[in-house]
Amino acid sequence: MIALNIFLEQYDGLVALLFLIMLAPPIILTIIGFAVRKTNPTTAKVLFILAALYLIIGLGICGNIM
Repeated sequence: MIALNIFLEQYDGLVALLFLIMLAPPIILTIIGFAVRKTNPTTAKVLFILAALYLIIGLGICGNIM
């Protein structure tokens, strides 16, 4: 537990960057999907699927790195 605390103190910017990489694109794709939903429902559905896929892969890969 102490080693984890030391790691987080030394690399807090890196941890924040990894969280940003794994969470920001799905959030942005979801927002764009809700914005496009009225005019192009098929495009919105594709964006939602891409957001979910990116979230699953991002949490899996980045979560294993952390």
